[in-house]
Amino acid sequence: MIINHEREKLIQVIGYFAKNTRFCGKVKLFKLLYFLDFEHYKITGRSVTGLTYSAWKMGPVPTALHEELDAPEPDFAAAINMSEITMRDKKPMLTFTPSIEFSEELFTKRELKLLGKLASEYLDAKADDMIEATHLENMPWDKVYNKQGKQRAEIPYEYALSINEKEEMLEIIREREAMFEAMR
Repeated sequence: MIINHEREKLIQVIGYFAKNTRFCGKVKLFKLLYFLDFEHYKITGRSVTGLTYSAWKMGPVPTALHEELDAPEPDFAAAINMSEITMRDKKPMLTFTPSIEFSEELFTKRELKLLGKLASEYLDAKADDMIEATHLENMPWDKVYNKQGKQRAEIPYEYALSINEKEEMLEIIREREAMFEAMR
């Protein structure tokens, strides 16, 4: 497996949310990652983790991470412990516990601020409490799942932008991509 900067950040973010929020099971984690990536994209034109999200019935799902949880890659397994606990309603919940210290060095000040904001805002929230926030009308998940009727389809990051923001942000993204291409 190739380990890149986004992958390192993803693992760090999972550990951060697991340590800094309560009731951080798989569904809550997926929603926190979605909020982090889409809010950061709206501000900067790029995600934090590089994940791709699909519109599933219960909300946005980072499909590759969802699949990896069945057989974690060595870097993930070394950094994050997973276990199932039985909830009061007798349903099992997959939980995460970091086995490494969080490294701020991988993140920008903006990313750290957004991580802190989300952890604080959803500290005691349970996954069911967060479903509504991901399903709001005219938000990215709603545009794909409800408006387009495309269940399990990819949710484009551009859907986080308003019409006014879209052209300006896409121009910034094109300029950044051209700059990186010129550096190769």
